[in-house]
Amino acid sequence: MRFLGLIFLIPTLVWGQFDPKAFGPTHIFGEAGGYYAPNQQTPFWLRANQFGTVPVVMPYGALRLGFRHDERYHRMLADTDRVLARKAPFFGLSYGVEAVLNAGKTQQVIVPEAYLTLRLGPFEIWGGRRREVIGLADSTMGVGPYAWSGNALPIPKIQVTLPNYVPVPMTAQLLAVQGFLAHGWFNNGFVQRSYLHQKALYVRFGRPRWPIHLIGGINHQVQWGGTETDVLSTGYIRGGRFPAGWGDYRDVVTAKSLGTRLEVDTTRYSPFDRWNRLGNHLGTVDVGMEITGREYSLLVYRQSIYEDGSLFYLTNIVDGLNGIRFTNRRRLRSVISLQQVLAEFLYTRSQGGAVFSDSPARLRGRDNYFNHGQYRDGWSYLGQTIGTPFITPWYTTRPELPPNAFTNNNRVMVFHAALNLLIRSRYSVLLKGSASENWGIYDVPFSRPAWQLSSFLALQIPVTRSGWQVNVAAALDRGGLYVDQLGFYVGLRKSWLKPRKCPAPSAYQNIHGFPVQQL
Repeated sequence: MRFLGLIFLIPTLVWGQFDPKAFGPTHIFGEAGGYYAPNQQTPFWLRANQFGTVPVVMPYGALRLGFRHDERYHRMLADTDRVLARKAPFFGLSYGVEAVLNAGKTQQVIVPEAYLTLRLGPFEIWGGRRREVIGLADSTMGVGPYAWSGNALPIPKIQVTLPNYVPVPMTAQLLAVQGFLAHGWFNNGFVQRSYLHQKALYVRFGRPRWPIHLIGGINHQVQWGGTETDVLSTGYIRGGRFPAGWGDYRDVVTAKSLGTRLEVDTTRYSPFDRWNRLGNHLGTVDVGMEITGREYSLLVYRQSIYEDGSLFYLTNIVDGLNGIRFTNRRRLRSVISLQQVLAEFLYTRSQGGAVFSDSPARLRGRDNYFNHGQYRDGWSYLGQTIGTPFITPWYTTRPELPPNAFTNNNRVMVFHAALNLLIRSRYSVLLKGSASENWGIYDVPFSRPAWQLSSFLALQIPVTRSGWQVNVAAALDRGGLYVDQLGFYVGLRKSWLKPRKCPAPSAYQNIHGFPVQQL
């Protein structure tokens, strides 16, 4: 009964970007292309937020094949609030798989998606790997949500979710909730066979047809359990294994600190555990407002970061992701049509201050985002950052910058802008650029701030009406964080689906695979 209670309390903030009235339930695609750069390193915006499918080293060729069936598209309407159990059969089955072959100096086969979903009324239960982002933010043009941006290969997991906002009873549809509860499995190098715990709860205020909606919620990510080599001392681990019993899972879910307990089994818990919470905890507290008119929509959002208690005491309140997105909803009336414009500001420099303290004058601090004393691989999966790609693994930065166990740069300030254009109702253009200042980490700061400019241009060119299209992308890096680079991608794509109407295509969605899920 407690487990069922948790399910009803915890919703998701990810849903598909397909226009459900535009496509049928089955989508098959294949794409063959090549990446090239004069030097070897792949530019930032060609590899960032691509679910771990784009290698760091160029040149190479890529072959992508995918299949997805989602029965919800049979009955989904543009208004997702009407997609409730009473509008569709209680049961439904969806599934998908995608494989990527990268061939260059080395060959690799990557499977970013392989999942099976069972729908039970308003709930879905799915297992496997699935592309998703988590958080109140734009994922197609922005830097991606802070905690879970779609930068790393999807982690295999089992998830119970409310994929759409569901009205809360006895609120006259003024309140609606969505969210999820998930359990996953890491397979990193330093700590092996550790677990992932995830949950999120988001609440929307405003009736479905109101032009203004207020949204707020929280997401919680934890890496816990697992075993490691003899590198860590007994002050960090006992017997080479982190606690992973059912009682420990309860402490992970509730994020309860062991420091409040009078008696702790010192044979199972290290001193590090006894004065902290079990595992590597992080997430964001999100607020936003969406205004929807006949000819436009506007989304404004803020993600505040928590990782080490500083947000509770408001000592790192300046850190976070801020964004605004404008979407044009008017009919196409000109040769060149502006579809979307976005601006974002990401700041992670504070971290509660340079000194960790339990003093009432200044509590917490020195949060060291995405790094961890026990989980030395940090907030990463198979070498890729799980969260925002602007907190990057040290091996992707310039060789003269100091290395670290995971990231050598988590104190950043980023200005980001993007726009999407549609030319003659056929050709999609996506342009985005990011200017950042990077200070390194508190433990090993850079000798001087590293300025970085990373830009991206993508074109989608339909060739025939039968689903053939050419995808072209270029990315440029200039600055002190990454090696200066100009890289290109050219690919030919074929899609097999039966559209009910032809929507405006998105260059981002089609250059690198299926549309991602987003809030």
